[in-house]
Amino acid sequence: MPDADPSRSLPPDDAAHRVRFELPHAYILERLQKGRVIPFLGAGASLVGRPLSTAWTGPASGFLPRSVELAEYLDERSSYPSGVPTELTRVAQYFDGVMGRGGLDDELHEVFSREYPPSRLHHWLAGFDGLTIVTTNYDQLIERAFRLRGRPYHVVVYRTGAPSFYYFEHGATEPREVQADATLDFGGITTIYKMHGAADPVTPERDSYVITEDDYVEFLSRMVTATAIPTMFAEPFRRSHFLFLGYGLRDWNLRVILHRIWRDLPRRFASWAIQHRAEPLEAEFWSKRGLTIYESGIDEFLDKLDAP
Repeated sequence: MPDADPSRSLPPDDAAHRVRFELPHAYILERLQKGRVIPFLGAGASLVGRPLSTAWTGPASGFLPRSVELAEYLDERSSYPSGVPTELTRVAQYFDGVMGRGGLDDELHEVFSREYPPSRLHHWLAGFDGLTIVTTNYDQLIERAFRLRGRPYHVVVYRTGAPSFYYFEHGATEPREVQADATLDFGGITTIYKMHGAADPVTPERDSYVITEDDYVEFLSRMVTATAIPTMFAEPFRRSHFLFLGYGLRDWNLRVILHRIWRDLPRRFASWAIQHRAEPLEAEFWSKRGLTIYESGIDEFLDKLDAP
């Protein structure tokens, strides 16, 4: 999770540091309408519209935490012996070791199962038909936006510690367990893949979180064996552009994931990332892999796509 609200635009005095590309807004909008762009939602996507001057103090705050805030919260709850700024994966690993996985999952459920209001971004995505949406967030914001708009959707959830996935088919009251090689017909309905698990507000026993160091090791090992991403997504991944919203592309976990996707699912389509700030070397690194970073706030990005 980034420490800054990604919906904010860069101040004018930072203009000299911006990566100067003009985003092909009309093309992206057209391809989204045809279901040929896959939005990837990172933690920053869940912070759009969050009060900037209000600190997150716990699950009752009414909005989601930044990564550092959640790490500090778990730090305090577990007496993590850091004394320095904390890293979420490491603190979560310690919490798991001291309180047990059930204790960690209970804490995360309290934070991520609540009905927070979806942002402008989530409502905007819910206006499209037939998308594949990938998110590494545990919250229910994107699903709630679809429900509030009365739009159908399916959900596929990665499960930690299990070889199968949960498949929540639109209209069903209970999920099905499906294997990575399952063949499913989504019927042109938007499908959300929760790549790092999710909180289940109805049945906490179905919660799944890729958050500890061990979880990431397991996830990356499943990437190697091609069982972390169900094969049902192979075709849309090959035939679509990727649009990254709310990610910091310096995250090594994301780099490994994208490396595996691009290696195992050869693609001929460009990718784009909307990022609050990007270092020149970072932009150069990703440009060689067919991904262009556009320095922009998410609100600014939506303004341009919604412009007549």
